[in-house]
Amino acid sequence: MALCVDRARFLLRYRSDFQRAMTATRPYCSSSEASGRQRVNGVDLYYEQTGGGKHALLLLPGALGSTRTDFGPQLKSLNKERFTVIGWDPRGYGRSRPPDRDFPLDFFERDAKDAVDLMKALGFGKFSLLGWSDGGITALIAAARYPDLINRMVVWGANAFVTQHDLQLYEGIRDVFKWSARMRQPLEEVYGVETFAKNWGAWVDGFAQFSKRPEGSICIEQLPLIRCPTLIVQGEKDPIVPNSHAHFLSKHIKGSRLHLMPEGKHNLHLRYADEFNKLAEDFLEDGATN
Repeated sequence: MALCVDRARFLLRYRSDFQRAMTATRPYCSSSEASGRQRVNGVDLYYEQTGGGKHALLLLPGALGSTRTDFGPQLKSLNKERFTVIGWDPRGYGRSRPPDRDFPLDFFERDAKDAVDLMKALGFGKFSLLGWSDGGITALIAAARYPDLINRMVVWGANAFVTQHDLQLYEGIRDVFKWSARMRQPLEEVYGVETFAKNWGAWVDGFAQFSKRPEGSICIEQLPLIRCPTLIVQGEKDPIVPNSHAHFLSKHIKGSRLHLMPEGKHNLHLRYADEFNKLAEDFLEDGATN
């Protein structure tokens, strides 16, 4: 009984921290210079583009995330003279619907190919990646698979494998109807109540698939293939992706740099947007050529 009580208390604390992270993801008023849908791999992918700099950046959102929910401060405030910033909604997310989202075992590889092919379709021959959470995993795979196209990469809240502990955390937040209304609202506004609940449960199941792979690998075997300069940012108070994942990435991506934010949680780029944006800009500036 004591173990059950302790686990319940832990999940309540975790759910509370997760709620604070998710409620920071709010739709923003777009200031994009261009937006639209581009046909890529049989799907109309929605994107927004701002800035006119020579260095192209692609923003990759988290689970069920989109340009409008995940990257408002970056689209608004990243230096528009130095960078051209593109946000996109992966297939089945946000405004890139239809199709409905699904989670086959290779969904990250599919997202990586879609992301790269979108940038090529928009006319960018080489570009950098900024990936958050699931988008960070997608960025890692894209950098490994398409090394000649990727200039530099910043990832945060990302993991290359899952543990049973990770899966227990995800299972603890499967039922979105146990979340507070404030926590659900941003994603319900995008998907509707029923579709959001269905998609979130499917995402939990999608991640559970990786536990059947050796070492719970999502992309462990691809990390040594990454050649671009890489900055790994980790919030030391992230309740969703433990710090050990960031240290693993740092150890297995050659020449990568690890930056720890002592007060950062999973949504550090939103909660500490100015600090994060400067950190990213300074890192990316060395590669600010197409």
